[in-house]
Amino acid sequence: MTMQSSVLPPGLHPETYAVREAVARSQYGEHGEALYLTSSFVQDDCESAARRFAKEEPGYTYTRTANPTVDSFERRLAAMEGTECAVATATGMAALLLVALTTLKAGDHVVASQSMFGSTMKLLGTEMARFGVETTFVPQTDVAAWQAAVRPHTRLLFAETPTNPLTDLCDIRALADIAHDAGALLAVDNSFASPVLQRPVEFGADLVVHSGTKLIDGQGRVMAGAVCGTEKLVDGVMGTFLRSGGLNLSPFNAWVVLKGLETLALRVKAESAAALELAGWLEGRHGVARVHYPGLASHPQHQLAMRQQSGMGGTVLAFDVVGKTPGQLRANAFHVVDSTRVCSITANLGDVKTTITHPASTSHGRLTEEQRQAAGVGQGLIRISCGLEHLDDLKADLARGLDTLQ
Repeated sequence: MTMQSSVLPPGLHPETYAVREAVARSQYGEHGEALYLTSSFVQDDCESAARRFAKEEPGYTYTRTANPTVDSFERRLAAMEGTECAVATATGMAALLLVALTTLKAGDHVVASQSMFGSTMKLLGTEMARFGVETTFVPQTDVAAWQAAVRPHTRLLFAETPTNPLTDLCDIRALADIAHDAGALLAVDNSFASPVLQRPVEFGADLVVHSGTKLIDGQGRVMAGAVCGTEKLVDGVMGTFLRSGGLNLSPFNAWVVLKGLETLALRVKAESAAALELAGWLEGRHGVARVHYPGLASHPQHQLAMRQQSGMGGTVLAFDVVGKTPGQLRANAFHVVDSTRVCSITANLGDVKTTITHPASTSHGRLTEEQRQAAGVGQGLIRISCGLEHLDDLKADLARGLDTLQ
């Protein structure tokens, strides 16, 4: 945040920012953004060093406080999200932790969805509770429940839309109004949709959180995270804490996700189209009890998705297999997953390679059975993150297991 940005006209589209926004080129005039693999920066003299460390003049001193490659990623993502700035973190969970540690204190209260990512629920409900922060989990789609959960000491509403893995949406505008009426902040995890499909600040969100490990990277190579928002809060408060606490994103990982942003729109649109076709194919298929995908008319929040997510359902879908008991459901789900030969059995998502996983035993495995049931994550649920393979191959891969269910 100390180098002059490349000169771009205002009002560009996110796709243009995705390939153009960055810090200024070096004296060598490189076309691709440079990778600055250095822990520190040499100063011209002691006076210059003193002024830069005191933030009296621009310039880089130490990569934990700022690095040109990291700055380029932060500038680019903020421009795409339509926010004033962004700070990059080592992982998506580090971004969530940064939000929690800088907006909350002992005695504060959080309202969050009961159907979000398992690690997020664990962080808010268990880890932050050790520091005197209480979290109330409410049904994702019930606006009245969010309102009823607000208390005088509520300081943060945290939403993930769509959720992992059931793809439930929340009405960002409605939650923003509830938060602001209570003097609280609304933070939205936008990892599933990305700024290609939705920009939460346009609906009133104060903070946008990302796991750059997912769609932003897009090829499952590195871990990264980010928080987007205002200069005052994100740079002034969160950035100060991040630089002191060392939650920083490394320059190499920043360069990887910076390059990932360049193809984000192409990948998200293609993978969303594939997810829609695959979800439609699964509906009514032998062995499938229910399909969860916002792009389908059968999804409870389909109309909201069409308004809030640029008319697309996203890249992730989930479905329940048939079965009469939890044990049979789990066995049937394992059979379908284990029968695949093209899909990758891994809990990551947002990759160009299609991934398949059993959430109840992986991403939500650390939750209690009661928490999983409240989140709608049953033993028969399978989640798929669509990649760029040919759809006929993906259908055949899933049919192998579905067609042989007893």
